[in-house]
Amino acid sequence: MKDDYKKSILSCVGFDWDNGNIDKNWIKHKVTPNECEQIFFNHPLIIQGDIKHSKNENRYYSLGQTDTKRLLFIAFTIRKNLIRIISARDMHKKERRVYEKTNT
Repeated sequence: MKDDYKKSILSCVGFDWDNGNIDKNWIKHKVTPNECEQIFFNHPLIIQGDIKHSKNENRYYSLGQTDTKRLLFIAFTIRKNLIRIISARDMHKKERRVYEKTNT
């Protein structure tokens, strides 16, 4: 994880779930909120800024794994020291290769 993103992530105290985002990743990609949260506590965790989608607020994407080793791509933002998941899905083939390189 890059140092400039590390400070933002380390200042977070939890996750921001509401009716607008609690079920959408399950409906679209069969990813539970619990799985989304798990990747932030498992290593390796890759986080990059998402410049293309950061017009109104800073957005990030991450590559990580759940406790059961499911590899996920997660787009998120940080609001009031809470991580708000925007989208979560299984990693694509190219993302898995990048992640696995980091893991070796």
